[in-house]
Amino acid sequence: MVVFYILLVFIIIGAIIAVETKNLLSAIICIGAIGFGASLMFLFLRAPDIAITQIVVEVLGLIILIRATISRDLTFISGDKEFFGTVVSVVIIFMIFLFGIRVFDTVPEFGEPVFAQTSGAASQTYLSEGLEETGAANIVSSVILDFRAYDTLGEATVLFTSIIGATVILRKKSRKSLGDLDE
Repeated sequence: MVVFYILLVFIIIGAIIAVETKNLLSAIICIGAIGFGASLMFLFLRAPDIAITQIVVEVLGLIILIRATISRDLTFISGDKEFFGTVVSVVIIFMIFLFGIRVFDTVPEFGEPVFAQTSGAASQTYLSEGLEETGAANIVSSVILDFRAYDTLGEATVLFTSIIGATVILRKKSRKSLGDLDE
């Protein structure tokens, strides 16, 4: 439970910095940190599919926001870095490192399913009663198309939208500028 409070504080701090900063690129990076924190929260809530979707949407959103602000916010770094900012960055990176070590100690061995340890887990219901309740040809189809159909539709929509968005952003041929339209 402490992990959720730490992530919640991390998200709140990122939101405050994103709102208060004058530098657009810093605000976008803070928004990315907020999305990454939300993704970690989904991961700890045992929703890896939502966590992956959150990361995909967050990365695409960051690409779009950076692309939109790069021409508006031309901030040049000159001079020495602030000592306080460097120390805070090192401390945050060290805390994330320690947090990662603690998380990987709790991860079960490869091949040991986590949901098999819980008797009332939804996955156990899917496996034991899935074929009988749905009449599907196999258990994977019954889970994807019957038990979690809306979730699968949402994930497919997000991934399709992400692919279209990345294609639009990363295409080589750009749109005509406003001056070219007048001719």
